[in-house]
Amino acid sequence: TGSGASTAALRIGEVTGLPVTLVDELTWLPGWIPVDPDTQLEIIDAITAGDRWVLDSSYGAWLDIVLPRVQLVVGLDYPRWFSLQRLIRLTAHGIVTGAQRCNGNTESLANALSRNSIVRWHFSSFSRKRERIRAWATSTDAPETLVFSSARELEAWLDSLAD
Repeated sequence: TGSGASTAALRIGEVTGLPVTLVDELTWLPGWIPVDPDTQLEIIDAITAGDRWVLDSSYGAWLDIVLPRVQLVVGLDYPRWFSLQRLIRLTAHGIVTGAQRCNGNTESLANALSRNSIVRWHFSSFSRKRERIRAWATSTDAPETLVFSSARELEAWLDSLAD
């Protein structure tokens, strides 16, 4: 959360021509209303049943569907301070400007301070996501996993794809 996975996914799609799905678009309706979990599963199943796709994330509830179909995981294993400052900046920008996020949703100060805050989610999910990425990178049973520890490393890899 806050690492830049959506931007990276869009860039991968741009360079490779693969269709990109931004997961938040599948999971949130206008008004920050969550999409029904069964509907989410149906949608993600249909997307990942195809031969060509890029996701910017995969919720834990979907891993059993997505993971067996993945050819490559691109893990952004940035320092917590780095992804947190990105997330806080993005959230603050959204509050000040009213910029739309997924499905027309906007940030508010009340939402940023609530129990459902994306910043709060960062704190509750960061370690779990980091452990998962690192475990995949060292497992012979997991899909091929590239782990980048800095935005500069990711940029160099993306530039190499363009070549």
